Amino acid sequence: MINVSEQHAPRSLIVTLYGAYGRSAPGPVPVAELIRLLAAVGVDAPSVRSSVSRLKRRGLLLPARTAAGAAGYELSAEARELLEDGDRRIYPSGAPEDVGWVLAVFSVPESERNKRHVLRSRLSALGFGTAAPGVWIAPARLYEEARHTLCRLKLDAYVDFFRGEHLGFAATAEAVARWWDLAAVAREHEDFLAAHAPVLEAWERRPDTPPEDAYRDYLLALDSWRRLPYADPGLPGRLLPADWPGARSAQVFRALHERLRDAGARFVTPRPPGS
Repeated sequence: MINVSEQHAPRSLIVTLYGAYGRSAPGPVPVAELIRLLAAVGVDAPSVRSSVSRLKRRGLLLPARTAAGAAGYELSAEARELLEDGDRRIYPSGAPEDVGWVLAVFSVPESERNKRHVLRSRLSALGFGTAAPGVWIAPARLYEEARHTLCRLKLDAYVDFFRGEHLGFAATAEAVARWWDLAAVAREHEDFLAAHAPVLEAWERRPDTPPEDAYRDYLLALDSWRRLPYADPGLPGRLLPADWPGARSAQVFRALHERLRDAGARFVTPRPPGS
């Protein structure tokens, strides 16, 4: 079993679980079920309870009772919104289109300099690269998500967005290598492949898909994968190194998703005996 403490934080796994399966639950997920489902990926009950408490303090999980009266937790409206925003990144419909660039230019008064750090952190988390001090750049398809995120965080008053194309003087591929740390992004893809490509190969040799095994391997793969589409802004292939590992890691994740997601759902929601 993967050492969860080293590779998969319990709090992250809980968010991944709700993103993958909890949103379709007919009501709050009972605490006992959270403990069962996290035990399958190596998280003990005390870690589940402490992680749920942290997510509750952040306003992402809300305590609620199930129809049978059991204690449980459901997603807050904010958490659902965050997960829906993430779906467009985590489950892409195809290769990124070359649609030009969006620039985010911000100016924050010195009296509110703490918001400057928040803006930088948020734009970086959305996949923007740094073109110059106070000027951030991303593929234009990220504009709507960035606009929505900054409005939700009430940071929109400090930012102007522009659409455009890169005209030089350096070749765009050279400029992109300055705007993003492509070597670091490539290492993240390679780490994902090292951990999960062998898992896919093992599943390709199996004729069956047992629900608990499928659930475990899918949840761990999704927990690893869901950060990558934010670290990697999805640049057009013509601007990336020839041996770029991103397409291969996306292929591995898609294959695991198609093979395991629905089978894993049968472990999350077991059928009653005799059904």
